[in-house]
Amino acid sequence: MLNWTDWTGYAAATLTTLSFVPQAWLSFRSRDVSGISLGMYSIFTVGVALWLAYGIFLGAWPIIIANAITLTLSASILMLKLRAGQAPG
Repeated sequence: MLNWTDWTGYAAATLTTLSFVPQAWLSFRSRDVSGISLGMYSIFTVGVALWLAYGIFLGAWPIIIANAITLTLSASILMLKLRAGQAPG
């Protein structure tokens, strides 16, 4: 049975992960990443990977699930940004 600590963790994980989805959806749909900072997304993606590792070390499923999803989205956007930087023009 989940306690209030678990519920709080799952609620926080759900909201913060869902807040990231509109930016990811827009970036994937439009392929326009010109307004996205390469430095910010690089640091953010590494930070999310570290949060995922932290969650794994603790065995904290809210942290693991949220950061696995967010890492997938942020790494995908980062790849779009890196590919856009290599495009001729």
